[in-house]
Amino acid sequence: MSLPALSARSVVQVAVSDPRVRPLLRELGEEYSARYGKDAHAELARYPDEEFTAPHGGVLLLILEGGEPVAGGAFRRYDAATAELKRIWTHSGHRRRGLAREVVAELEREARARGYRRIYLTTGPRQPEARALYLNTGYHPLFDTEADPESIGPLPFEKHLPRHPESDLGEDLRTGKATAQ
Repeated sequence: MSLPALSARSVVQVAVSDPRVRPLLRELGEEYSARYGKDAHAELARYPDEEFTAPHGGVLLLILEGGEPVAGGAFRRYDAATAELKRIWTHSGHRRRGLAREVVAELEREARARGYRRIYLTTGPRQPEARALYLNTGYHPLFDTEADPESIGPLPFEKHLPRHPESDLGEDLRTGKATAQ
C-alpha cells in the first residue's frame, strides 16, 4: 500500500458545525460503535458544541491537506487550569503517518497559549493505539498500567504543561528537527 501524496498542510480552528468536521464525527462514531456498541454515539453528544469554542475555553482543530481534513481534535475547559482533550481523530485513509501526535502537539500549544497549565483526558479501554499515543507523548497514566484495561473503564491521563514554551525542548513534528517548542 502506498501512502497518499503529501500536499500543502494547514491547521485551522473550526466550529463543530463546519462541514469539514463531518468526517471526524462520522468516523469517531463508527469507531466507538464498533468497539463499544451502538450507544457509543452518545459520547460524541455528551458535551454541547459550544464547549469547544474560544468563549467557553475550548477549541476544535483540523489538520487539512489540500483543503481536506486528515486529522483533528479538540479540548474543552475542564477547570480554570486544565484543558480536557476530546475527539482526537485521524482519517482512516491517513493513519500511521504521525498525524495524531501532531494533533496532540497542536492542542497542547493552543492550550498553553490560552493559559492552561495541565491537560487531562480519558480514552476507552478498547483503544490500545490511543493509550500508546498518550504514553508515548509524555502523558502520565492515572491508573495501574498493569491492570486489565477492561477492569478500569475509561483510562485517565494527565500532562503538566511547562510555563514557558522555550523550556520544553522537543521535536518539530513537521520537519523532524529538534526545536524549542
